[in-house]
Amino acid sequence: MIPYGKQSLDQNDIRSVIRALRSPKITQGPFVDEFEAQLARKCGSRYAVAVSSGTAALHLAALALGLKKGDEILTTPISFLATSNAALYVGAKPLFCDVEYSTANISLEALKKFRRRPGVRAIFPVHFGGLPCNMPAIHAMARKRGLFVVEDACHALGARYKHNGSWYTVGSCAHSDMAVFSFHPVKHITTGEGGAITTNSKKYYEKLLSLRSHGMVRSSALSRRIGPWYYAMTDLGFNYRLTDIQAGLGTSQLKKLDRFVKRRREIAKVYHRAFKDLPYVVTPEEPSGYVNAYHLYPLRIDFKKLGLSRAAFMRELQKRGVGTQVHYIPIYTQPYYRKLGYRCHCPGAERYYEQAISIPIYPRMTNLQVHHVIRSLRALLAG
Repeated sequence: MIPYGKQSLDQNDIRSVIRALRSPKITQGPFVDEFEAQLARKCGSRYAVAVSSGTAALHLAALALGLKKGDEILTTPISFLATSNAALYVGAKPLFCDVEYSTANISLEALKKFRRRPGVRAIFPVHFGGLPCNMPAIHAMARKRGLFVVEDACHALGARYKHNGSWYTVGSCAHSDMAVFSFHPVKHITTGEGGAITTNSKKYYEKLLSLRSHGMVRSSALSRRIGPWYYAMTDLGFNYRLTDIQAGLGTSQLKKLDRFVKRRREIAKVYHRAFKDLPYVVTPEEPSGYVNAYHLYPLRIDFKKLGLSRAAFMRELQKRGVGTQVHYIPIYTQPYYRKLGYRCHCPGAERYYEQAISIPIYPRMTNLQVHHVIRSLRALLAG
């Protein structure tokens, strides 16, 4: 079975984990610091804070901004549940903006409709599939209203976009307050489970460090005055720390990020050529001035015109050894959100969802596997 996504590990990764295991500290040690420094350098941000998951990263970002009950957060329904759940975790309310059908990224027109609501405090755009949102436009819109911006960049490590003649790396936070990443095994790099927040704000950085470790603060001044054991709990924080074992893996993986993204883009290029001439099929877009990191390769197939249900299509591919997935069910249709009273209608998101199917793309895919996926899909799409 060729899965839609999979980690890419080698002996260097294993050696790095062994090095961490042999270290005097396997948690709260130097490997986390090293990983954070390298990640910040790679993204072009001043700071990076490693945490236990992308979900934890989203939660802490919302907390660090001071979002609370009565606040509203603009985001997209085409994302993993964690994006909007982060608003709920702090008592805020997520408001779902429609997406562009062509990219599945948040619609600027939809954002404009919501931005004047008095309760709106933040925008959480999602770089869907690895394609950056129009961050300069979102940032400009947010600044006019004094809104915070947190990029859900869990799909987009290694992606870039161009603005006013300059290139920006996703995670540089040039057009946001913070950016959030996930290091789940299907993402661009993995730490097993893990995540991170990048920012250029020292205030947010220090707040994030405290919140990921029970809201505790240690300082040399307190140590001198009271004693070396002393710590002060200033906020209600969490145990969202990443271990040094995981950070050791992440540091090794990060060295290969450029190669990983290059391979994903090579596979995407082959897919583009293979599927562009087929009826009822739309391939992912990469507008001029954007570099898609291709965490996902989501095809849109008009299953009604094809005369085959998506479920049947996926089952047939599974028989041929090709794993697929659907990214994502619009969040507001989930039972929990229905219980909260959500009755949204986002035509772009719903149209996208009806047609979306993610096919295999990951760095260790062989050319033979890529062409097997193509042959399998073309056989079904050609009827």
